[in-house]
Order: sequence, then C-alpha cells, then structure tokens
Amino acid sequence: MEIKQYQAAIEAIVFASGEPVPISRMAQALELDEDTTARIAADWAQDINTRGGGIVALKLDDGYQLCSSKACADYVRKAMDIRRNTPLSQAAMEVLAIIAYNQPVTRPFVEQVRGVDCSAVVQGLQQKGLIEEKGRMDLPGRPLLYGTTQNFLRCFGISSLEQLPPLPQKEDNTMRETTLDEMLQTQQADGEDIFGPDEEEVEE
Repeated sequence: MEIKQYQAAIEAIVFASGEPVPISRMAQALELDEDTTARIAADWAQDINTRGGGIVALKLDDGYQLCSSKACADYVRKAMDIRRNTPLSQAAMEVLAIIAYNQPVTRPFVEQVRGVDCSAVVQGLQQKGLIEEKGRMDLPGRPLLYGTTQNFLRCFGISSLEQLPPLPQKEDNTMRETTLDEMLQTQQADGEDIFGPDEEEVEE
C-alpha cells in the first residue's frame, strides 16, 4: 500500500470509531509497526488540520479522534439543536484541578485538600466524563483512585497531561484551580461547549 492509502485507512478507522483510536490499534489493523503508524498518522492529522475544512484531527494521548472544528461550532449547535452547557462550578473546578495535578488520587485526599466532603462533586465529574476510576490503592479498605480522562484532554484542548500549564511556585489548591480556570475561559472564548449535559453542580 502507498502512504495515501494508509492515511485513507486511518481516516476511515478514526471516523468509524467516533472516539479516540490508539496508535496500537491502527498499527494492528494496518499490519505495520507502531512507529511507522505514528508517523503516518501524524502526517494525516497535519493534512486534515491545515486544509481549512470543518473537521479536525485531535491527538489525545497516544491516539487520534475526529471532531468538528471550533469555527463551525455555532452551525453544528443549531443543526443538532444543542443547548449551551452549564459551566463547571467553583467546587468542581477545584476538585478537577486537584485530581489533574496529583493523579491518581483518592477522594479522601481531595477532601483533605479542600476540607469538605467532595463525593457529590466527584460523582458529577465522573458523569461528565472528565475523571474516571484508575484502580485502587493498596491500603486498608482499598480506596478508589481517580484520574482524568481523554475527554478531559479534549475539553481543555491539550494532547497529554504534560501540556498542563505549569503551577506557580506555591502549589496550593487555589492556584491549581485558577490555572485550569484560565484554560476553561480560553476554550469558552473560542465558542466551544466542552462539558456534558446541563446539570446543576452541587457546591460543597
């Protein structure tokens, strides 16, 4: 197969999936090694993102996903009758920031940092697909560990956790929340609704 054929196959795979497809899965389907597949996928994504169309290829961790472009967000919203989503509350932003910068962490750890019960907020973030369970800690009771998801990366416009903004020298909870909040404001300024269905956030 020629490079263009491999790129066409990658585009079809990613489109059909509807969610991020890891390089390993592409390589298996194309019967290529992962390094070669990664280079072909990167060139394909660059072609998609520079042609000025209504579809963009997002790199999320070690995979790719096709999404509508921000420039077409209003048209998509009108056509699909999508309402603007409720932004995250202050409590949710704080919890999300603590998890993002310290993951994997337990809920008791988050509650120790915030000083209040966070069970409802953690559940809400899970429902929005921004955090997920990452196993259990090897301690009495085996508490659940939480970390961010690929949807978190997509929502905040980054490809990996390494692209999170650096924290100020004083790494306290407020500064973490502010850092993520600045990213959120940038996304909203671009006209992108990034969170799940409208729901009332529970303040703690």
